[in-house]
Amino acid sequence: MATTKIVFLILPEIQLLDLAGADQVFYEAKCYGSDIEIDYCSFENTIKTSTLLPIGKVKDLHEVSFKAGDYLIIPGAETSYILSDEFKAKYEIFDWLKMAYSQKVILCSVCTGAFVLALAGLLNNRKCTTHWKRTAQLQALFPKTEVVENILFMEDGGILTSAGVTSGIDLALHIVSQLEDDFFSYKVARELVIYIRRHGNQSQQSIFLQYRNHIHSGVHRVQDWLKENIHRKSSLPDLADIACMSTRNFTRVFKKETGISVNDFTTLIRKEKIKALIKKPDITRSQIANQCGLKSERQIIRLLKEL
Repeated sequence: MATTKIVFLILPEIQLLDLAGADQVFYEAKCYGSDIEIDYCSFENTIKTSTLLPIGKVKDLHEVSFKAGDYLIIPGAETSYILSDEFKAKYEIFDWLKMAYSQKVILCSVCTGAFVLALAGLLNNRKCTTHWKRTAQLQALFPKTEVVENILFMEDGGILTSAGVTSGIDLALHIVSQLEDDFFSYKVARELVIYIRRHGNQSQQSIFLQYRNHIHSGVHRVQDWLKENIHRKSSLPDLADIACMSTRNFTRVFKKETGISVNDFTTLIRKEKIKALIKKPDITRSQIANQCGLKSERQIIRLLKEL
């Protein structure tokens, strides 16, 4: 499989966290083995962030080559700059964005980066979002868009837009889950000490990332072990040993920290695994049971009825 390219368009007066949050997610994903390449481009030789931090020279945007399935991310910048006559006159940027989209590059924005996509006409007749302070302004300036409020990110027609600042991390983790899987993005989130990954306009959360809004290292170790070894038989004493606790204390602490029992958590992990495996046409129910640590196909059928 070809390497997926993640390219950040660096604007003058860029919001540093809009860039750094998403960038760090992809860096960690690459460290975990994801086959991605991270690159940066701009149309200016000298760039400073909104806080006047200088950024070294990056390659010219016309030097970047794309293929279908690559990602182009536009972190937010000061709205006053994006809506200035100086920036609006840079037609080559908007043409470049439209060209990338025509090549089936997935376009993404963080915060006010949505205004750049709107200026290029790429949000016409599409749902999108931006920072809550700017949703009304985006809708008023670009009436052909449908600006959605109170969500973290929105996907419509190969274009992803996200809300302000830290939502860029949620967007990047969503992209990682698409490139790899939920468990992989969970590992990246854990590396970043993000124990609950938020979704865009979805109410549900991945079981791989749920029930981790705590800092108990022993319980984390058990959760990690269960996710990675659901095919293996485990007992409460075994799990308690992993947590370095007595069995009685472990069951009490696990429920206190996560809100559910360790048995219920194990069942949820099995259901998640079953949902992933059942989609594969070349795997039997018996094989699914084996990979989920179950003894029979009857147990698979029972759990499927509960999904």
